[in-house]
Amino acid sequence: MRAVLVHGFTQSPSAWDAVRGRLTEGTGPRLDVLAPAVPDDLDFVATADHLARAHGPAVLCGYSMGGRLCLRAALDAPHLVRGLIVVSASPGIEDDNERAARARADDELAGDVARAGVEAFLRRWLAQPMFATLPAERWDEAAQRADRTTIARLQHQLQVLGQGAQEPLWSRLSELDIPVSVVTGSRDERYGRIGDRMAAGIRGAVRVRAEGGHALPLEAPGAVADAVRQTVMRAAGHDPPR
Repeated sequence: MRAVLVHGFTQSPSAWDAVRGRLTEGTGPRLDVLAPAVPDDLDFVATADHLARAHGPAVLCGYSMGGRLCLRAALDAPHLVRGLIVVSASPGIEDDNERAARARADDELAGDVARAGVEAFLRRWLAQPMFATLPAERWDEAAQRADRTTIARLQHQLQVLGQGAQEPLWSRLSELDIPVSVVTGSRDERYGRIGDRMAAGIRGAVRVRAEGGHALPLEAPGAVADAVRQTVMRAAGHDPPR
């Protein structure tokens, strides 16, 4: 079975290297693992649809922005999504005023990208408290990512794929009829609460709390890989090992 790993805001497919390595090496069932780049030229719904149609049928795993896209893909194209792992992500902002405020804030951030440049913006982004638990060796990745992204890409992800531009999906969670795992970090209180609520709204969802903060594909790749493998096994009709 295929597993598709979808990266988050500011990231590239290489953010999944450690998770992907654990899924394709060692003992256990071999998986066909893909980590595609998120398109730069489609709106939120069309991006989610592209991920499902270009790479499905598959189990989708998305982190942060990627998790929101994978959730939308699973709801809109259930015939192409066999299972879903949502990592440190939200179904969106329910309140209209809060969503509009987030859209305005994302517009301001898009302007900051243009003024400061990619590398300076990424370093400020990673300096947020939500990334305080990121291992020290990961801090140099801001410079590395600067070589892999562009101002236009970051602006698109903020203004077109951001939570301010996304239709909230909370009311649709009960539509999911596939194996779902909701994964958050033990030190990520905000998304831990979101994850608890998400899991409660999805029939049969498995709730996973990994040791770490928000950026779990980098902080806890083993735990994320385990969640992917077990969701794949559930999707294939097998009970995961206990």
